Amino acid sequence: MSNNIARKTLVALALVGLLSTASVDAATRGGKSKKEEVRYPDATRVAPEAKVSPKMGKQVQKLIDTFNKDEYEAAKPLAEEILASDKSNNYDKALAALLASQTAYNLDDVEAAKTYARQAVDLNALDNNNHYSAMQFLAQMQLQNDENEEGLKTLDRYLSETKSQKPEDLILKGNALYQMERYQEAIPVIKQAVEASPEPNTSWVQLLMACYLETDQGVQAMQLAEQIAAKTPDDKKAQLNLANVYLQADKYDEAAAVLEKLRASGQLTDERDYRQLYITYANMDGKEKETIAVIKEGIDKGVLKPDHQTYLALAQASYYSDQIPEAIAAWEKAAPMAPNGDTYLNLARVYWQEGRIPDAKRAAQAALDKGLKKPEDARKILSLK
Repeated sequence: MSNNIARKTLVALALVGLLSTASVDAATRGGKSKKEEVRYPDATRVAPEAKVSPKMGKQVQKLIDTFNKDEYEAAKPLAEEILASDKSNNYDKALAALLASQTAYNLDDVEAAKTYARQAVDLNALDNNNHYSAMQFLAQMQLQNDENEEGLKTLDRYLSETKSQKPEDLILKGNALYQMERYQEAIPVIKQAVEASPEPNTSWVQLLMACYLETDQGVQAMQLAEQIAAKTPDDKKAQLNLANVYLQADKYDEAAAVLEKLRASGQLTDERDYRQLYITYANMDGKEKETIAVIKEGIDKGVLKPDHQTYLALAQASYYSDQIPEAIAAWEKAAPMAPNGDTYLNLARVYWQEGRIPDAKRAAQAALDKGLKKPEDARKILSLK
């Protein structure tokens, strides 16, 4: 996920339930606003009376209007003025701190954003929707800033007080535990999030499978991948996840079968997809012809790059299937693109085996020119009569 996308997601989470202008107007007048959604019905916290002080009503309204227009540079001093005023009550200050945290985050000042969010929570004056949005926002910023212990502590408080079982809240904790390499603790939390989600979330499932693999629970990872793949047969990501799990378990036949189904249905459209399939075949005994077919198809379609790695794999598969001329042709294409002289040396050896001594010497010299850790073999070929 890019920084921009991550930032927008984080802000969106924290702003859910933010007081509307109408609510503030009503509070300023001492009236009641339209009933809002109660996001934390099971919260243990008894929310205080949320009311803007009459003396600060205009300033609070101006801050909200400015913030809602995304005028963050202008909103910042307005929030600071409310926070500094002795006319502001705790609710005024908590609301200003919440908006200031969002403002600072949108201005790329994460440290200030954390400070303001913590202040909004510590003042303990907001309604539950906004109080816990501030707490969740603070936890996310801490976790994204690699403050894992502090972030997890804040998140645990949030989950404990709200009693939230929402999958999007649980996955935050599961991901935090994963980042802290506490894989066994992460598994039940992530599993609960996955099972509670209305639709399979590929990234969450991948995270759960990663935890299983990190704790040597390959069978569980495989079972999970198979279940998801069976439920979503047209989901390419789910099928690729299954193939990856099979590969990590050294089940090459099963992985190849999954990838071949994708190939047959025209879903192998990325270079990494073709590369994964031909590498899978290359690791299997007697699958040289399949390796060659996949590589050639990928190159012909313009999906596979005709680079050193691709031609080297083609050369090796051709060589081990006794297609020597094809192997030589592939090595000749691979060698100039190689980072060192090793590929030229292999080509020289094959030329020598085929009795093509002049070509073997030419390739051996090219190997020396490109650089070899052990040049002795190339020099032996050059000394042939």
